[in-house]
Amino acid sequence: MKPEIRGFADAGAMVTALAASVAGTLEGALRRTGRASLVVSGGRTPERLFGRLGVRRLDWANVWITLADERWVPAGDPASNEALVRSSLLVGPAAAARFVPLHTGDATPEAGEAACARRLAAMPRPFDLVLLGMGEDGHTASLFPGSPDLRRALDGAGPCAAVGAPGPAPARMTLTMPTLLDAHRIAILVTGDAKRAVLDAALAPGPVEDMPVRAVLRQDGVPVEIFWAP
Repeated sequence: MKPEIRGFADAGAMVTALAASVAGTLEGALRRTGRASLVVSGGRTPERLFGRLGVRRLDWANVWITLADERWVPAGDPASNEALVRSSLLVGPAAAARFVPLHTGDATPEAGEAACARRLAAMPRPFDLVLLGMGEDGHTASLFPGSPDLRRALDGAGPCAAVGAPGPAPARMTLTMPTLLDAHRIAILVTGDAKRAVLDAALAPGPVEDMPVRAVLRQDGVPVEIFWAP
């Protein structure tokens, strides 16, 4: 199943279209089943999206939201994806949503894996939408090329996995690849010409271990839309 690439003139137009698309997906799930589930990622572009999405009038009390990955820092830390979601998405109407954090308060992500897995088990699955980003090294979520934890996170015996990050960055918790793919739909945000070149490389032949986002792009079970703007 070849990913669909949707190009936009600028990031503003992309965010507007994606907010409408995400809201439509959630509305459809709420009509069909009375509940919906959304996986989101951190970053500057998602932050703009969250501002547009959180003000929409949905039945947010029946929407579950979690993160694709999280740095192992306290929830109030500026580097925390949870902090970003709470300050930019879970405000206004969306404050009623059921947020499922990945950080458990344990000293390490390894110590928190079991508790995190129990939290995730309470979410409606398959996820209605998984929203991912992509790094310039071809990583997605916290699935980094060269990581000693990569194979375990790609194979995914459980819903989440403790992983290291490159350099001095904090360790992380990530949803495993089988968990990310347990979805009705996946959207990947790509902005800038440099990342478009990375995307083109990821769509070309090569090992998944070199560019882990390839595991999402190459699978045939879940439709993938790529939202790109320069």
